[in-house]
Amino acid sequence: MWILFIFALIGITSCINVVDPSINSTSYGFEVDYENNQFLLDGKPFQYVSGSFHYFRTPRAYWRDRLRKMRAGGLNAVSTYVEWNLHQPQPNIWKWTDEEDVVAFLKIAQEEDLYVLLRPGPYICAERDAGGLPPWLLTLVPDIKLRTNDTRYLSYVETYLNTLLEQVEPMLRGNGGPVIMVQVENEYGSFHACDTAYKERLRDIISAHVGTKALLYTTDGSTESALKCGKIPGVYATIDFGASSDPVATFPVMRKFEPSGPLVNSEYYSGWLTHWGEVFQRVPIYRVTKNLKTMLAMNASVNIYMFYGGTNFGFTAGANGGENEFSPDITSYDYDAPLTEAGDPTDKYFAIRDIIAQFLPMPNIPLPTVKPKGDYGSVFLAPIAKFLDKDILKEMSVTAGTYDEPPTFELLSLGHGYVLYETDFPTGVNDPAVFKATVNDRALVYVDDYLVGTLSRTLKIKTLIIQNPYAKRISVLVENQGHLNFGNLAEDWKGMWKATIDGKKINNWNVTSFSLDNIQPLDKYTTINYANENLINGPVFLRAFVNIEGEPLDTYIDPTGWGKGIIYINGNNIGRYWPTVGPQVTLYVPSVWLKTGENEIIIFETEYIPANRKMKFVTTPKLG
Repeated sequence: MWILFIFALIGITSCINVVDPSINSTSYGFEVDYENNQFLLDGKPFQYVSGSFHYFRTPRAYWRDRLRKMRAGGLNAVSTYVEWNLHQPQPNIWKWTDEEDVVAFLKIAQEEDLYVLLRPGPYICAERDAGGLPPWLLTLVPDIKLRTNDTRYLSYVETYLNTLLEQVEPMLRGNGGPVIMVQVENEYGSFHACDTAYKERLRDIISAHVGTKALLYTTDGSTESALKCGKIPGVYATIDFGASSDPVATFPVMRKFEPSGPLVNSEYYSGWLTHWGEVFQRVPIYRVTKNLKTMLAMNASVNIYMFYGGTNFGFTAGANGGENEFSPDITSYDYDAPLTEAGDPTDKYFAIRDIIAQFLPMPNIPLPTVKPKGDYGSVFLAPIAKFLDKDILKEMSVTAGTYDEPPTFELLSLGHGYVLYETDFPTGVNDPAVFKATVNDRALVYVDDYLVGTLSRTLKIKTLIIQNPYAKRISVLVENQGHLNFGNLAEDWKGMWKATIDGKKINNWNVTSFSLDNIQPLDKYTTINYANENLINGPVFLRAFVNIEGEPLDTYIDPTGWGKGIIYINGNNIGRYWPTVGPQVTLYVPSVWLKTGENEIIIFETEYIPANRKMKFVTTPKLG
């Protein structure tokens, strides 16, 4: 392993926060000591063992609990992304309070004795919709080039970063706050553009707020090509790699770009992400701890990704792929992390703690235990409304209009949800007729309100045979399963285009969009008669109630036997379910979204209702 220190002797001078030997040890600051290959915190040698926890993946009421468990596990820092789309969901709307109060999160981290590695983006990946970029960027500038020096894109980026960092400045370490490092972009070396002007502009925007009060850094994969495009002059370059990589063989790649200074693994993967239709991804404990110990023995600083994963509630999950591949992410972001989706410690948690204890002093904090879960039994879900009924369409819609060409979700200013495209059949179609269209991402196709098939970006299905020459109307309900969060196709439009019947272009579409953010219009609807198990006449809303005695507990709802849809608990969208595809079956329900007494459950089911119409609350998750 001593080859690493040979690289450190290469005489290349960096311009990043070079340490003044006369520094006052009582002053606040975080910087690089190149001579001794280490960080200095407030003038003293410092090695961090951090864990990733994204504040937007659990209710605010749990922030302190998760952070305290991280500190009890031996960590001395926490890494978090800041999600642009969360804080600016529309061009003229900003959210910085309540669940979006990132400054409050930073303050709690400091109160829990944790330093912070802040990753403001603008692009974050994180298996989040569009990698955290607001989909409305595609609306305002249809030919925009994201993550490049496109001035139209950068103007919005600058507004976002300035707005965020003005709030964060008091929390920088140089001002006595917990933020010791601020990342510039994210894994940019894995993006095709390799735009030097863009990288340097982001550096300058962020540096104008941070200065020398925290350390600017980049994170890239552990390949020379990634670092070559990801490295930014004046910004400390770090790498990421998982437990299957040997640190001794991997860190020399970083040394080619940072010949001296501390070794850093900014994303050491404790688990891995999972897509719908895959086996749930797991990483063995022994592999995680073995290489963690090796890195700490090398005096490397490490951020464990994820230490607590949490949940992609609502429509926030993204997808991976590109032009020819598409794999949407599951709702759970458990990630096989040391703390489960519900924040419970695992064997991996204690094994990692044991390794950290060999290198860092342990805090005097009680160790966490697994919390009890609520077993609230089965609930019977009664159908209350048919989605394709005209009254429901009108009440639940965001926009409606007539278009010659089918518009995308983004042109309808719809970042997530569903769009219904309807038109009359042209005359003189064949029997059978061939309907063909490109959809991003999944579409249910109805002829005269009768389901005739599914189009799928994942399965590359673009064609359906229609065997009704006398049909009058075709309806296509397209679901956005998440904008791409990683890869070279940043401009990931949603919707339907190139629609033809028997090769003839179809015009004059009635188009209705649905964000399904607000389900209050359903309050006035009561039980209806509905016999179909296969939903051949369109999706259905269903309702149930569960009574909880005493203080509510975290729980899981199990939709085994159902088709595909969304679950709301007391108005909170807890995410997508798809048990027939898996691997995730249950959805996590935080206790803070429950209440003593009556709780309402609303289901939006798009494909299949089992005969018993029941879902069950269980105490154990089914993720794989």
